[in-house]
Amino acid sequence: MQIPLWDAVWINTHLATMTMAHGYLLDGALAIKDGRIAWLGRMSDLPTGYASLTTTVHDAKGLWMTPGLIDCHTHLIYGGQRSDEFAQRLAGLSYNDIAQQGGGILSTVARTRAASSQELYSAAAKSLRCLLQEGVTTVEIKSGYGLDLDTEIKILQVAHQLADDFPVTIKTTLLAAHAIPPEFAGRQDEYIDYICEKIIPTISQLQLADAIDGFCEKIAFSPKQIEKIFQTAKCYGFAIKLHAEQLSAYGGTQLAARHHALSADHLEYATEEDIAALAQANSTAVLLPGAYYFLQQHQKPPINLLRQYQVPFAIATDYNPGTSPLASLLTAVNMACVLFNVTPDEALLGVTIYAARALAMDENYGSLSVGKMADIALWDIESPAQLVHEIGTHRLCKVLKGGVPHHRDSF
Repeated sequence: MQIPLWDAVWINTHLATMTMAHGYLLDGALAIKDGRIAWLGRMSDLPTGYASLTTTVHDAKGLWMTPGLIDCHTHLIYGGQRSDEFAQRLAGLSYNDIAQQGGGILSTVARTRAASSQELYSAAAKSLRCLLQEGVTTVEIKSGYGLDLDTEIKILQVAHQLADDFPVTIKTTLLAAHAIPPEFAGRQDEYIDYICEKIIPTISQLQLADAIDGFCEKIAFSPKQIEKIFQTAKCYGFAIKLHAEQLSAYGGTQLAARHHALSADHLEYATEEDIAALAQANSTAVLLPGAYYFLQQHQKPPINLLRQYQVPFAIATDYNPGTSPLASLLTAVNMACVLFNVTPDEALLGVTIYAARALAMDENYGSLSVGKMADIALWDIESPAQLVHEIGTHRLCKVLKGGVPHHRDSF
């Protein structure tokens, strides 16, 4: 008996490949073998008798295919909520004001420490479903609402449990350097030592994280303190990411570039020297318009400099309980266009191939290319720009995760 060449072929589809080689392919087809893309092209180029070469033929009936979307910066797992701070900001209080009054990150830390793993899982699963229903197939989840070893472990373990239970790839990032915990108040350097001597080695031993991140701001940690964390992270083989230049020009971007970080995220106050350094380091910028919007900021990331220096930029939700309670990646791309003057094509690249690059996953994810994983979203749209233009229209029909179909309503 002849073994089929492919496991499945999808015909009568349009392909937004997110590659330079193919771009947008109208009247296309795509074949899958062992969870990866085995062939793609125009319907007219399919081999004669293709139906006999495959186990299953699916008729997409004119739906568009894109790579599964990638949300490359989230804080998905936490306890409680912070809607009271929303009212405070509307009344004129700043991020710093709220933090100094005991709100902000530390209020979430207290609730996260008190929450059980099951409580954290249940809350995070609801938010994760929102992302999956918009065609997201890969999510980065940061810790950082524990700020002690046990709770950081708890958060990262919940992230791994979500990856086991949902059709999604989850990349985990240790963000112990998110804020100064109350028990270390006034002893910042001692907390940095605790991260380097206790938290990072244990997380490495337990294999719970892929990368290390930090919050480099005047209200958090200095470049010198973050550099010590980066040096320790490198000793344990972790990739590096950084929250940089969100609230002020503080030197974080230059630090990230010196350590060849996968990405520097936020970047509202980044200078031309910062962007040039990212280009030299081959790092990716990550834009987070949700935080810009909710914090009512006025300083925009330097988009034209990113273009000038050819620094690829991703777009993410920054989903978190205080400064970006945004569980919609499609809304984030619309925000990036409206608020930052990103083009629709740039926005789609920012949640596919460049988002994959920000997570060091672009070899296998982020575009429709032969050999890459068959993580694919199917949309009822007339053009890909419609995904960026519209808000809340729920155009997703189904996703393929490793080639396996999942209907939107199944999440």
